[in-house]
Amino acid sequence: MIKASVVVPAYNSEKTIARSIDALLRQTCPVDTYEVIVIDDGSTDATAEIAMSYPVRYYHKQNGGPASARNMGVQEATGEIILFTDADCVATETWIEEMLRPFTDPHVSAVKGAYRTNQRQLTAIFAQVEFEERFAMLRKSASIDMIDTYAAAFRKSVFTGAGGFDESFPVANNEDTDLSYKLSAAGHKMVFNGNAIVYHLNHPASVGRYGRIKFLRGYWRMVVYKRYPDKMIKDTYTPQSLKIQILTLFGGAFFLALSAFIHTASYASLLLLIIFLLSTARFAAFAFKVDKAVGLTSPFFIALRAASIGLGVLYYFVSASKCRCNDKVRRPQ
Repeated sequence: MIKASVVVPAYNSEKTIARSIDALLRQTCPVDTYEVIVIDDGSTDATAEIAMSYPVRYYHKQNGGPASARNMGVQEATGEIILFTDADCVATETWIEEMLRPFTDPHVSAVKGAYRTNQRQLTAIFAQVEFEERFAMLRKSASIDMIDTYAAAFRKSVFTGAGGFDESFPVANNEDTDLSYKLSAAGHKMVFNGNAIVYHLNHPASVGRYGRIKFLRGYWRMVVYKRYPDKMIKDTYTPQSLKIQILTLFGGAFFLALSAFIHTASYASLLLLIIFLLSTARFAAFAFKVDKAVGLTSPFFIALRAASIGLGVLYYFVSASKCRCNDKVRRPQ
């Protein structure tokens, strides 16, 4: 009897899809209790040929983004629990077993797993430490409000009852946040299981790619915050220090520019810079225990993160002022 359906959206994933499927077919739970469904979102490379060489259910669709691909996967699923992971993720052997474990509690509607990486680039390690900081926050919460789709599980009835992912999100960015906030607002219990691990093959390895990812994150998060403004104040996943860092970095830059006209503004700029640096200390100490180089360079990465997210937020407001189509999601170019 199929209990769980694992949905893997894929788009031009020929470099990673084989490793992803291999891992899903080598799970500790019995093979007759789960199915793997690959939704090819209009790939133009060898993704189709590779996926169809495995004993999985394969479907091809016109490119429409991961939200629509995941929704299609759920429509085809026969399991009562829907699991999601990505085509560039390699699940550990106990991943499905661990993702299903919390559902023994009938009140649990959704489960979030954890990321790991074997990448050794400095930027990729910093990105992983960011996740570790957030995982530490989630472990303290009996119920969470954020389920990332790289390692996610939902009761099918809950997922479909909520309408699935909003397909107006055309890219893999915050469509999972939007659904998570919707479920949280409806009172559903969602939990974190740090033992349900997938290895990500594609953490950002360069400073440029990291900055672009955070820019887009800032933009799309504002799209979600417009729908759920209370989450802008606090959620279970976002460190409050991040908000302080964005505000002090941009505030410091503003007063530094103003100091060209008002000399005393430089003191305000210096004060905000000091507050910014102090706000990075706790993360730097946490990162230093993981990797000394990351710990030492973390103020730089945190400044890059704050600047990129902040610029994404500003871009949202600029684009919103040019387009008053209130319900239309706009994609940054």
